[in-house]
Amino acid sequence: MAKASPHLIDPRQSGLRGLDLKHPLFDESAVDRAEQMLKVLGGSMQQWLDADVQRLQDLRLAGEQSDWSFAAQEALVSSAHDLKGMGETYGFPLVSKLAASLCRLLETEDGKAITQRSPALACAHVDAIRAAVRGNVRTESDRVAGATLAALEGEVAKLGVAPL
Repeated sequence: MAKASPHLIDPRQSGLRGLDLKHPLFDESAVDRAEQMLKVLGGSMQQWLDADVQRLQDLRLAGEQSDWSFAAQEALVSSAHDLKGMGETYGFPLVSKLAASLCRLLETEDGKAITQRSPALACAHVDAIRAAVRGNVRTESDRVAGATLAALEGEVAKLGVAPL
């Protein structure tokens, strides 16, 4: 079989250059279908959230067993990043905010070094995320949740390891 020869594509002559972005790309029926799909997936989302939170907890335990090695912290921040992005979709904006604070703590080398010496703040973030999901606390409008979020964000800010 003969090898296909390469074909040069000039982006100035092909693609979506003629796309009119003044009008919405999706009509109302597409939005309605997407909302219906989210409702259908609603039960699965709780299972996915529970699995993501369990993964975060497992990585926390792995961090403890490895004396909070940088590799273990990288795995933990990766899991927290997933929750940061998906918490809102799962219906838990509080989880997104708590996970964002954990990411700020662990995303720099300074933050990892601090956590290796004193992991209590990282553990407190994981515990807060677990408690929010277990207690079905979705936003920081809950008095205790709001105070917890503010305290955790404040402690991370005091360390000066990453900007808000």
